[in-house]
Amino acid sequence: MYSGSSDGESHEATQRKIPPASSMPWARNLRRFIGSGTGLGSEALMELETKRILLDIFKEKQQKSAEAGTIPSFYKKKPEEGSISHRVQRLAKYRFLKKQSDLLLNADDLDAMWVCLRENCVIDDATGAEKMNYEDFCHIASVCTEQIGPKCRRFFSPSNFMKFEKDESGRIAILPFYLYVMRTVSLTQARIDMSELDEDSDGFLQSHEMEAYIRGLIPNLAQLRDMPSAFVQMYCRIAAQKFFFFCDPHRRGKACIKKVLLSNCLQELMELHQESEEEVTDTEQAENWFSLTSAQRICDMFLALDKDMNGTLSKQELREYADGTLTEIFIERVFDEHVRRGKSGGGSAREMDFESFLDFVLALENKDTPEGLTYLFRCLDLQGRGYLTTADIHSLFRDVHQKWIEGGNYELCIEDVRDEIWDMVKPADPLRITSADLLSCKQGGTVASMLIDVRGFWAHDNRENLLQEEEEPEEE
Repeated sequence: MYSGSSDGESHEATQRKIPPASSMPWARNLRRFIGSGTGLGSEALMELETKRILLDIFKEKQQKSAEAGTIPSFYKKKPEEGSISHRVQRLAKYRFLKKQSDLLLNADDLDAMWVCLRENCVIDDATGAEKMNYEDFCHIASVCTEQIGPKCRRFFSPSNFMKFEKDESGRIAILPFYLYVMRTVSLTQARIDMSELDEDSDGFLQSHEMEAYIRGLIPNLAQLRDMPSAFVQMYCRIAAQKFFFFCDPHRRGKACIKKVLLSNCLQELMELHQESEEEVTDTEQAENWFSLTSAQRICDMFLALDKDMNGTLSKQELREYADGTLTEIFIERVFDEHVRRGKSGGGSAREMDFESFLDFVLALENKDTPEGLTYLFRCLDLQGRGYLTTADIHSLFRDVHQKWIEGGNYELCIEDVRDEIWDMVKPADPLRITSADLLSCKQGGTVASMLIDVRGFWAHDNRENLLQEEEEPEEE
């Protein structure tokens, strides 16, 4: 039974007797059966379909690369709604944002960090400020890590310590460091919240997404909690428009999330959370665009100008803005540059909608900002050449001069005012004033007011008397 060969020889003989798989009919049939997908379970079918899709995508990219040559791709088609790539993208985005949110310090963690900072700092004998040196900084980092967890460790890096001003002993104050931690946490949370609303994940927010973000903030802002529910939608439109005015200079209808986070607009909005309404004066509330008082003022102003109650403003209605102190030529230029034509076409169909009115008010109330000056300069540039000449200044100020005389003021020489403007701006080219000249001279807002508003020229002409009136109450 066991004679005739060894085990090794028997195994080799067995291997030689097995025919190759390609010659077996059952093997070929099995391959065909699996390749067609017949008889596979749902998971196997999904895996097979995924491989086919990925292979098609790979082949398509290879073909496009071969056709394009060395030209880089600058446009990527967004995945279709409901497709596998779209669902995978949304799931990956959700998991990433969830992970980032878990790494943030919550309110209890921040309170615990403040307690650790105060318990392990030293008091400056000269100023009474609470400070810490680098050794204290490292010790506090260890204590906070034990009590809060490793997620606070990133704030206690050597580079962060070097960011703050140090005294002669190399110590930093704990309050600026704690405020830095709070602001970092707040901005990171804001970025996560905005990214969740960014439906196409392109890093930009459209108007309805920005309004949704502001709507979600209202319950957490002390000065807005009592806002009437009927006014919430209108408030969100008014508030969102300021973000787009300053963060969407090309008017593409979407604001970059990074720009929004770094803008003064978000900080101004968050001021409503930091202060209680009782501590804020009426003047401060009116100056903050995002306050309820300011939003109601803007809404009431639009309704008062809209005499025919059609939801838009004609040129005649807009002339009543600011008690009619704006010049005729400026109103005409605003409609030429910043108001879209109606669907029916024609000059009579062009009227200013509410969003355009908000931009108009923002430009006039922020004349010294680059965004406000850019808006106004397009109106001042009568020929659309990108600069102003002496003839443009003369044409613009002629309407101001007419309103000035109608108001019973003394006679003016337009040439003298024109020369004064040139002296204020000091343009790089002595024959023309550009938008860059108005920005660099730091008096662009004043110059614009002098050319479009008789009240603005009066304020400039009486600036010395106005300064004296402001100083007298302080002396008393």
